[in-house]
This record gives sequence, structure tokens and C-alpha cells, in this order.
Amino acid sequence: MKKSSLSKLFSSGYLILVLLFIYLPIGYLVLFSFNEGKSMTSFSGFSFRWYENLFSNEHSMLQSIWTTLLVAVIATVVSTVVGTVAAIGLSKAKRVVRTIILEVNNLPVMNPDIVTAIGLMLLFISIKVQPNLVTLILSHISFCIPYVILSVMPKLRQLDDNVAEAALDLGATPWKALTKVIIPQIYPAILSGALIAFSMSLDDFVVSYFNAGVGVNTISMYVYSMKRYNLSVNAMSTLIVVVVTLVLVLANLIPWIKDRKAQKEEL
Repeated sequence: MKKSSLSKLFSSGYLILVLLFIYLPIGYLVLFSFNEGKSMTSFSGFSFRWYENLFSNEHSMLQSIWTTLLVAVIATVVSTVVGTVAAIGLSKAKRVVRTIILEVNNLPVMNPDIVTAIGLMLLFISIKVQPNLVTLILSHISFCIPYVILSVMPKLRQLDDNVAEAALDLGATPWKALTKVIIPQIYPAILSGALIAFSMSLDDFVVSYFNAGVGVNTISMYVYSMKRYNLSVNAMSTLIVVVVTLVLVLANLIPWIKDRKAQKEEL
């Protein structure tokens, strides 16, 4: 009994330390985004000064935020659609073909970001395309697709192939079988893949740095190019944390509400 209690206590303590290690820096950042002074170590008073500065003076920062969000949203939508369709196609392919394609799909995930970034840059140079916003979006799509495929494939392996075939036998078109039978069953995996793609795009620096072009800045590139650290970055980061948290809450809350409604209707 004593060993069991000590083991549980150690596990709980270890878990608390891990959570503190992950979330304490974020909490520190959020706290000092409301600091009245310029110090990152001394909290001199509560103020919205840096939020006001963010929306009034830092035009280049706001532009980088909009660029980052635009690229992330487009890359997420395209990579989710392409990755989901590719995963469904691979699930129906021959085993040898599926194995080879999945191994190739793992290369961008396993490669260091610098290798992917330079490879994409050389590709655009070889076809004589100057780096710009379009090349930035295409670059983000290219490294987001593998994560969507890896997220959707395990769920597809759990599906019963007879369900889709039964829908076709009952008169459903292939499109209806896809949208009414297959996709609803793998929806959680698609959502997970989309969230991973969005976070990867939002977080990226190396690929963006090599493929963005002149005058196109993402948040990470803007912070990297700053001559002096500005606490407006803390305010911007806090807003991003709030938005991401809301997206995660809604992503989990909406399915829960739907399940509760379905249970009530059954009763």
C-alpha cells in the first residue's frame, strides 16, 4: 500500500512539474503583456499599454499577423482537403503502393526544416518563380499535407469497408457515399489533422524565411528581424494563445453538444 501511494504521489508530482514546465513560460508571457513598464523581469503595474501600441503604432506587426493568419488558413483548408482525399485513396490502394507512398509521405515530417526549406526554394528557382506570397502558401501546403495524411490514415484503418459498399449497393452515388458515410466517421481525425496543420503553419519560421520573398513577413520572421524586443510581441502572443485556446475549446465542445442532442433525441 505504501509503495502504491508513493508511486501515485511521484506520478502526480512528475505530471505537475511537466505541466509547469510547459505552461509556466506562457503564463509569464501573458502576465507581462499587461505590464505598464518595459521590463521583462519587474512587473510595475497593470496596463493595456502594449495592446494599444500593437493596434495603433505597430503597422508592420499587424501586417505580419494578417499574413500569417491568411497563409495558415489557406494552407490548412487546402492541405486538409488534399490530405483527406489522398488518405482515402491510399486506404483503397494495393499494400505495396500504400507502403511506398506513406514512406515518401514521412520524408517531410522526418526531414529537418532547413532541408525542406532549401529544397522548396531551389524548386521555385529552377522553375524561375520568384519568392512571393504564393510560394509561401504553396510551401506551407506542401509540409502540412503529410501531417493530415498521418492523422487520417489510422482512423481509415478502423473503418469497415462493407459500410461504403453497402451505401453504393443501396443506390448512393460515390460522392454521397464519401460525404454521407465515410467522412462523418473519420471527422474527428480530419479535425485533428486540420488543427495540426494550422499550428504547424502558424509556428513555422525556417520554411517561411527561405520562401516568402521581399516584403512578405510572417509573425516569426517579424520577431526575428526586430532590432530591439518590444513588449507588443507579448500582447500579440497572448492574443494568439487566446484564439488557439478558443478554437480548441470549440473543436471539443461542438461534438460534445451534438452527442448530447443525439442522446436526448434517442430517449
